[in-house]
Amino acid sequence: MALSVPITEDVHWVGVNDHQTHLFEGVWPLPRGVSYNSYVIADEKVAVVDGVKDANAADHLDRIREVIGDRPIAYLIVNHMEPDHSGTVRTLREAFPQMQVVGNRKTAGFLEQFYGLDAGVKTVADGEELDLGRHKLRFFLTPMVHWPETMVTFDETDGILFSADAFGGFAALDDGIFDDQVDLAHYEDEILRYFSNIVGKYTKPVLNAIDKLKSLEIKTIAPTHGPVWRSNPGQIIQKYARWSRQETEPGVVLAFGSMYGNTAKMAEAVGRALADAGVSTIRAYDVSRTHPSFIIRDAWRYGGLIIGAPTYNSGLFPPMDTLLRDLEILRMEGRHLGIFGSYGWSGGGVKRMREFADTGGKWELVEPVIEANCAPGDHDLEQCAELGRRMAETVNA
Repeated sequence: MALSVPITEDVHWVGVNDHQTHLFEGVWPLPRGVSYNSYVIADEKVAVVDGVKDANAADHLDRIREVIGDRPIAYLIVNHMEPDHSGTVRTLREAFPQMQVVGNRKTAGFLEQFYGLDAGVKTVADGEELDLGRHKLRFFLTPMVHWPETMVTFDETDGILFSADAFGGFAALDDGIFDDQVDLAHYEDEILRYFSNIVGKYTKPVLNAIDKLKSLEIKTIAPTHGPVWRSNPGQIIQKYARWSRQETEPGVVLAFGSMYGNTAKMAEAVGRALADAGVSTIRAYDVSRTHPSFIIRDAWRYGGLIIGAPTYNSGLFPPMDTLLRDLEILRMEGRHLGIFGSYGWSGGGVKRMREFADTGGKWELVEPVIEANCAPGDHDLEQCAELGRRMAETVNA
């Protein structure tokens, strides 16, 4: 059974699926795995576009040889230096000693720093072309999407954009590699989770890259993670552009933490009021049970975020504090924020959440802010309901 997948007559996918890694970059859960996409262009000169994680080197090499047999590789094009894509550089260099590694000036620096590679490196400039025979490749620098050396490679012959991490997403490609083979609705949550957590801090560079590439006649987008977009490449460009502009959908994320159930009662009052006021999309998450990346994904998608947690050791409940620290890095804009919490012998939790409202992005605070002492009373719960109703009015509008 063939392990490589033809994209066009000369271009093949030779990537791998990873179901062994539990945390991407040691941080982000991978409940559905992840793909590391690599590609071979079998022309007069053979080029491999991007590698894979070093743990998958043997499978990667087998799939390359399945396409090219005993032919040598002339070039390994490194669009992005993160080790999940450059990890097989040494393996390929050992198998193909004459192979040149192609990247820009900053790529060359990383190659030496990561792998001690300073020979056999070909540096290319923005807009430069590489001739493989029938295929003509052109390189475009796209810095800070999402590393400073990032670039993309455009195959002018077949109209394929090898886009590095841009337009990628989590989830392994077990049921096909193309957008017209997979259930895109099933993949979109993992594509957005990847975007919001990995790329979301760099939205302006993403928009700059989209603008830079808009004149290209792109027929296929081949990213380093997730599906290959051959049927409708414009669809993923539009999604990345919309997410980068931080455009939201109607809906509310309700993220809460609770030690003994008192703050959970407040969250329930908020949620009931949201539903009664006509909010059809409510995503409720217990921050003690849900990894922040899933909450961030939906906070990026929807226009309202309500956070609630108790005070803990005169500060904020630690799982909520972790979520807020992650959100602060992303500097989200154009969204509405609600706050509630509780305290026992000392306050501090709501104070921290108010600080987040002021410094963690461009949030529009929805009143009231509720802080219950120990267990919430009837007045506190009514105030929580009022917060839900006002947030509903805001997001529904």
